[in-house]
Amino acid sequence: MAQPLSLTPLWQENWREPADGQGDQMRMPEPPTHTDVLVIGGGYTGLAAARETAVAGLRTVVLDAGAPGAGCSGRNGGQVAYSLKPSLETLTARVGRERALAIRREGFAALEHLRHLIAEPGFDAGFQPTGGFVGAHTRRHYERMARAVANQPQGLAERIRLVPREEQHGEIATDLYHGGCVHLDDASIDPMRMLASMRRRASAAGAMLVDRTPALRIDRERGGFLVTTATGATRARCVLLATNGYPGRLSSWHGRRVVPIGSYQIATEPLGSARVRALIPHGRHVSDTRRVVVYFRPSPDGERLVFGGRAALAEQDPRVCVPRLTHMLRQVFPQLEDVRITHAWAGFVAYTFDTLPHLGEDRGLFYCMGYCGQGVPLAPYLGMRVGRRIANLDGGSTAFDGLEFPARAYHRGRPWFLAPAVWAYRWLDRLGL
Repeated sequence: MAQPLSLTPLWQENWREPADGQGDQMRMPEPPTHTDVLVIGGGYTGLAAARETAVAGLRTVVLDAGAPGAGCSGRNGGQVAYSLKPSLETLTARVGRERALAIRREGFAALEHLRHLIAEPGFDAGFQPTGGFVGAHTRRHYERMARAVANQPQGLAERIRLVPREEQHGEIATDLYHGGCVHLDDASIDPMRMLASMRRRASAAGAMLVDRTPALRIDRERGGFLVTTATGATRARCVLLATNGYPGRLSSWHGRRVVPIGSYQIATEPLGSARVRALIPHGRHVSDTRRVVVYFRPSPDGERLVFGGRAALAEQDPRVCVPRLTHMLRQVFPQLEDVRITHAWAGFVAYTFDTLPHLGEDRGLFYCMGYCGQGVPLAPYLGMRVGRRIANLDGGSTAFDGLEFPARAYHRGRPWFLAPAVWAYRWLDRLGL
């Protein structure tokens, strides 16, 4: 008999919360009445920041509304890639050449920081330096890709190898794409193992981690803030909003500037490592040049495929999206027509209207968010930076400092424009435009 569909992310299936000395689940501490730094959001950003402030000797509390991994840090696709979307030309038109170069360098700095984290003793993220493949959706896309590879800015070049269509099966067993390219320095991680390592790292530094405790309200008062939670209230000298795709209603100003977008994923039944390798010979993560992007990769154990993308015009229960995601998977791999789907889940990423991350401060209220689907390298890096800024340590500044954080008319946290945009992008993709 077939097993029922699991709504637990594949990465979390075998993860267990730490136990106390009696072998029971660790009892959740209540937040204290006073602290120096209160971090709202227990994902990669908040944990990275909390580690820095705790090391600096500041009393630090991290609040998260859900269980560990309930947000996108425990639900993402685990792709590690260069992480800033705007091109150098686009950024130059906005902020000038010098600032644009500095912003682009931050993307490389984020990757380097992640590699340093991975190298720390005891830090286990299931890091697999396999590289990544980007498929060209049309012949025109491949030609544009080839031009971009040939004209990378000096000093900001990635290691990229073009793959013409006739050599494509050496990278991926599909005829859907018109060639592509391999980003040789890309990698994959196990999202939950990385989150667990970051939790241990923050806790070892002295930060208090309080899960399943939503922050309900932030009020300014003399000397700091009063943050009301589901179990009481905490006074803090400063607060960091590290909620990314889960802004809630804590700050309408920030809610108008990020767009939470659901990204949906499915996992196949175990296929066996040989069959997975036949589909993706080098075990790389894969994406393509469509506007409504899909992304997929072997599971960390190499036994399954994990496939994700934007599967609905509006947000849906992940179960509703399984037929469409399965159809999209079989468009890439028709040879998986008989394969059963065992897991389905979703997580919210945060897009911004300029497709850049943003961090800053307003009189002790700090924020760091808006990774546009590239939070695996960006969130630990920018979380570290904002944590150092809160603690008045060296290394707290970035090239993003002082950038305007744009909003959109009539956007109040519910992206009314998302469904028509996705619909239009799908039609453009079908037309190959």
